[in-house]
Amino acid sequence: MKRTAIENNADTVDFPYYSFRNVSCPEDNNNNRKILFGHAPVNSVLSLPTDENVRDYLLDAEGKTRRRPTSVHRAIEDTLKNSHHKFSVLNGGVVIVARDYRVDEQKKCLFLYQPSIINGSQTQGVIKDFFNDCKKQGEELPDIHVTFELIVTTDDDLIAEISIARNFQNDVMSLSIAGRLGQLDELEASLQAKLSGKKLRKSETQLSDDYLATERLLQVIAALVPGELWLNDKESDNPNKVYTYDKKAKCLKDFREIYSIAKGEKKPEKKVDPAKYKELYQFYLDIAAEAYQLYGKWKAHQGFKGTGLQKGITRDENRNILEVSDGIIFPILASLSAFAKKTSEGWKIEPPSAFCDEELIRTAKTAFMDMANSDPPTMGKSKACYSAIYQITSLYKRLTT
Repeated sequence: MKRTAIENNADTVDFPYYSFRNVSCPEDNNNNRKILFGHAPVNSVLSLPTDENVRDYLLDAEGKTRRRPTSVHRAIEDTLKNSHHKFSVLNGGVVIVARDYRVDEQKKCLFLYQPSIINGSQTQGVIKDFFNDCKKQGEELPDIHVTFELIVTTDDDLIAEISIARNFQNDVMSLSIAGRLGQLDELEASLQAKLSGKKLRKSETQLSDDYLATERLLQVIAALVPGELWLNDKESDNPNKVYTYDKKAKCLKDFREIYSIAKGEKKPEKKVDPAKYKELYQFYLDIAAEAYQLYGKWKAHQGFKGTGLQKGITRDENRNILEVSDGIIFPILASLSAFAKKTSEGWKIEPPSAFCDEELIRTAKTAFMDMANSDPPTMGKSKACYSAIYQITSLYKRLTT
């Protein structure tokens, strides 16, 4: 393909793509603009400017914060690290404007003249940080794609309008509804009774670090639910906890259902005694603080030092453990449900004195390498991995009862 003036211009940015399609409507065609939708490798967005965006990335290039990372940043990072196979559908992607474009179908590259991201600066920024972290760890960037929308127009006023509109339209989502209905108030009170000052995020607009990630807490609690409280009696001996790893919407939906039935606001759809829902709801309240602490403990468990595991574990320059992937620790957390016990002070996770974390770590390492091919998302979604680790804790439980 002969290079055009647009490709030789200093204001032109190469944008490799995987797929795209022209979806312009009659109004677009009549007003001399084009709309393209497609998917591109995540590294395609790294060099795009954000001049036209009303919101820049909230972290600077050196990682020093102008503001602290929000739950939005953490959610994007979490998907990249733990569920990169779903990034293209969980992330809203980027919206790009350009004054003109050309395409090289053989090279699968778009040449964008004076482009700018107008929505998705946070996505781009977290991708950059993730890309840099991979390089520091000596890891290859996984094969991840991002959704993009390209708006081609020379109308500067329209570009400004689009940037404002795309950045300030918020939907009322399930978390906000649960918060407004008061369905999270008792859970927060139970958390604060043991961990003073902790606040649950009850709305999608509460983005600062002052609030705990409510959905993540509910995922951890669901992983810790013991078989005796499992609503599906057929799975009570070894409940299938795979969904707790990455289906935060389901965990929130389940909690709201449990709350509504426990409070008598609705009847259970299945033939389950409402009293069981009440006890399960009480488990959520009793275990909330311990679940939060267990998650924090395993996310940076120093027992992973010396395991030789590379993928899914971030270390500092002294090889201390900074972060362990959710895909590795959720099967471990789910196995601890074998130690759930109702005491005079409420539900607790009480391992027997003979039990040690190192045994779980050794079993998790074997499952990670042999069953999950050393891939954290695969382990997080593998029932076989959950079962292998649960066998250890259930064995200890049987030997001590």
